[in-house]
Amino acid sequence: MATESKIDSVIGKDTVIEGDIKVDGSTKIDGSVKGNITVKDAVILGRTCNIKGNITCKSAIIGGNIEGNVNVQELLELQSGAHILGDITCKALIVQQGVIFDGNCRMTAKSKETAK
Repeated sequence: MATESKIDSVIGKDTVIEGDIKVDGSTKIDGSVKGNITVKDAVILGRTCNIKGNITCKSAIIGGNIEGNVNVQELLELQSGAHILGDITCKALIVQQGVIFDGNCRMTAKSKETAK
């Protein structure tokens, strides 16, 4: 999982993006995104994020609001306060107490779609 020092891009909490995002490395998002997010490595979605779109990545930590499907090749961690409305596909899953999840979860050795 990416650490703060290995993050290639950051979207701040007061930033609003409409459109798809593609990142070759890792990213941290604290703002709002209306569009699909594709990240080659790790994505960290902070407590203040509000995402309306699908997320595809290698690994993820989610602490905010997601309305869309989440497809993670490896580890997905849902932190306390996260609210997911959509389906999850991942290889490994950590769910902290206080997470709200409304959807289906499929855990498989290989995800349906890989991040490019």
